[in-house]
Amino acid sequence: MVSIDQIKKLRMETGISLAECRKALEESSGDLGKAKEILRKWGREVAGKKAEREAKEGVIESYIHPNKKIGALLQISCESDFVAKSEEFQKLAHEICMQIAAMNPLFLKKEEVPEKFLAGERKIYQEQLKDSEKPQKITNEIVEGKLDKYKEEISLLSQPWIRDETKSIKDLIDEYIAKTGENIIIRRFTRYEI
Repeated sequence: MVSIDQIKKLRMETGISLAECRKALEESSGDLGKAKEILRKWGREVAGKKAEREAKEGVIESYIHPNKKIGALLQISCESDFVAKSEEFQKLAHEICMQIAAMNPLFLKKEEVPEKFLAGERKIYQEQLKDSEKPQKITNEIVEGKLDKYKEEISLLSQPWIRDETKSIKDLIDEYIAKTGENIIIRRFTRYEI
């Protein structure tokens, strides 16, 4: 039997409904860590189901670093004005703006990185490995692995979140989709730096 204190604690840590927290704790036999993982998995499933729904509302969020030399603008959408005005959604928008300012992503998704952009990086990696005496097949695999890592670093959704590196920005958004029950989409962003 799961105690009400466990449910409350999980609710405070995740922000997910009491009923969902109770189900996750029951499924994990009261293990808080496993319950969080279950909730994260459910959040991804919910996000997948909600991805087809249209997100017409949202906000434009801004962040200016205290040194006044770095700033970010973000357009993030959801399904209803009610969620767009909610404190949770505003917090998510602000966190993502801070991520943009701190990590300087160049693209939203890995799939959006153009091949032309990667050509220069590919040449650099090949040059680094040319004297390694490794077979060409291995060298090519290493280069492709480095390129994939590079794409993750410059793509906002695949970057590790600055507050918790165990989560990517996509994971963070999926958690908020599970909390709000609405599809959330980042439309565009810009980062400025002096």
